[in-house]
Amino acid sequence: MKQAIYILLAAGALNSAALAQPADSMNTTNKTETATLGGGCFWCMEAVYERLPGVISVTSGFAGGYAVDPTYQQVCAGGTGHAEVTQIVFNPAKISYEKLLNVFWQAHDPTTLNRQGADEGTQYRSIILYHSDAQKLAAEKSKEAAQNNFKRPIVTEIVPFTNFYKAEDYHQEYYDNNSSAAYCQIVIAPKLKKLEKEKLIEVEPQRAR
Repeated sequence: MKQAIYILLAAGALNSAALAQPADSMNTTNKTETATLGGGCFWCMEAVYERLPGVISVTSGFAGGYAVDPTYQQVCAGGTGHAEVTQIVFNPAKISYEKLLNVFWQAHDPTTLNRQGADEGTQYRSIILYHSDAQKLAAEKSKEAAQNNFKRPIVTEIVPFTNFYKAEDYHQEYYDNNSSAAYCQIVIAPKLKKLEKEKLIEVEPQRAR
């Protein structure tokens, strides 16, 4: 479904140059930390994480693969090794990395290999890319705890972060800018409602607060 929507969008979209960020240049100040998580469609995960108080910014992009500066179309074709991910800059004084992980397990199904709903392919795999040894340990501990909530084994990858490539501009804040689109109504909106009901996220984006 998502790839069909992409075909309609791509004709009128201006693709921005993808930006790579090396692992050692992520934290710009001591007051922020960065998390990079993939849980299927980045349109979905972006909409979830920007509704968490303490999150400063959420950027949709690609990571975990080997191709340099991939386009969305190349990633969808499955030949880049990358997953769709969200890169989250957050204030650890207001929200912990562990809280981000707690939301992560509830915002997607980490037991389905290379698939989330109708979105299928390695680019939709569940993945945590850690930026430090502390994040690695926290991710492993969180994954072990989360397994108690699932009957099937969690297949989420936990791997070191290397590079992140920002997706084209029209992917950024996609749900907020296209909430009436079919994919947003059918897939994203119900997920947000569920997480709102469980008081895991706020109704409105928190990134500017």
